[in-house]
Amino acid sequence: MQLRDLSLKYKIPLRGSVLIIVTAAAVSAALVAREYDDFKRDLVETADSMGRVLAHTLVAPLVHDDVWRAYEIISSPGRTGIRADSPLAAEWLAIVDPQLRIYVSSRADRFPVLADVTVAIPDAQPLVEELRGPARNLPRLVDRDEAKHLYSLTPIIADGVLLGTLVAAYSRDIFVPRLRSIVERAALVTLVVLAIVIAASWFWAQRFAAPLVDLAERMSRVGHTESREEELQLEESKDEIGRLATAFREMLAGLRDKEEFEKRIISSERLAALGRLSAGIAHEINNPLGGMLNAIDTFRRHGSGDPMTLKTMALLERGLLQIKETVAALLVEARVAAHPLAPQDVEDVKTLVLADAHRKQARLEWDNRLAESISLPSTAVRQILINLLLNALRAVDAGGCVSCAVERANGTLRIVVGNDGAHIPAERLDHLFEPFAHADGEGHGLGLWVTYQIVQQLGGRIAAQSFPGDTRFEVGLPLGGAA
Repeated sequence: MQLRDLSLKYKIPLRGSVLIIVTAAAVSAALVAREYDDFKRDLVETADSMGRVLAHTLVAPLVHDDVWRAYEIISSPGRTGIRADSPLAAEWLAIVDPQLRIYVSSRADRFPVLADVTVAIPDAQPLVEELRGPARNLPRLVDRDEAKHLYSLTPIIADGVLLGTLVAAYSRDIFVPRLRSIVERAALVTLVVLAIVIAASWFWAQRFAAPLVDLAERMSRVGHTESREEELQLEESKDEIGRLATAFREMLAGLRDKEEFEKRIISSERLAALGRLSAGIAHEINNPLGGMLNAIDTFRRHGSGDPMTLKTMALLERGLLQIKETVAALLVEARVAAHPLAPQDVEDVKTLVLADAHRKQARLEWDNRLAESISLPSTAVRQILINLLLNALRAVDAGGCVSCAVERANGTLRIVVGNDGAHIPAERLDHLFEPFAHADGEGHGLGLWVTYQIVQQLGGRIAAQSFPGDTRFEVGLPLGGAA
């Protein structure tokens, strides 16, 4: 997996850690360079001071050619004023005469008297160049990258004559302990700071990236599964994340509204198409049906009185009349000319369905809160109540309960009919108000279809909810509704 594909909750602390490491390395390098320069400057100042003191002391031994005295002076730590264990103490001292020979040295075993400098000293080439240079009578420092030592050169002069040059050699290794100490301290501080900052980075990264990760997950599920706004855990703010969350919530709300609108449109178009088809079929059936019923009536008046024939004709007439009633249900209309709905009309419905409730041994809970007449056609509303109550009574078992509540609220008539029978599966709810969709042995499946048509003609709405032990139909009719 590439770095760019990592989640933000990993990218943020990783990038912060890299930045801290790079910053710490740069700061440590700057400190090491500064310490190196400071130490080198201290070394130059110390070497110059020591060289001047020794050069002044060595004038007399060199004038009298007193090699032993010169050896005592450069070999005695007390003479230089620097402790032997000091980092600024020279590794060795030597006096080089103008002919570039060792006059005397603190390490006679390595640099014997009268030995040629170019032979005695391994990296003497930079030193020889300085000793032969134009500034022979001036103190100076020889610092060449190719040399293993730094050399401090102090001329020994008497009456303007160069007697020799005091050479103090300092190993470059004396820088290592101090620089190592600086690096170790910088590394320790860097590690401590890194641990603190990384922990803080991980914490803030989780806080910062959590809403973005959640938002990305929700967006990836849009169009595949339903996303609820309350599941989106984003803080309300005016920054980019807050504005993004607000836009996403608005998008979800728009998508849900669009889906609901599409469902209503599809349902309305389907029901309208079924209504037109049913009406066309009903009209086509009514014509031959009326002719057959007229023929049966004529045969009864003028035909033979054979009992078997009359019995057969009666059977045919009952079947044709049942067909006629079914067809009439398909041509339902809300009779707006009926008188306004009064509280007594609702009570009349209760009286009509009580017989069916007693027959089913069901309990009827009635809540009629209508106190006065309202501007809705009583016939249509009574038909809605009767259809819903009869369906509820058919759904409950013996000893079950059917409830009905009627009230006026916010300019609408609200009707809620419920029962505790078997709940309606979700797949049936989408087709609940289609004709013949749920016909059973006790009905032709047109009750809810007729109810839906009346509600639509009155400009209202009807909805159904069903859970185990609780199924409810809710109707809202605007006052003054007309077909």
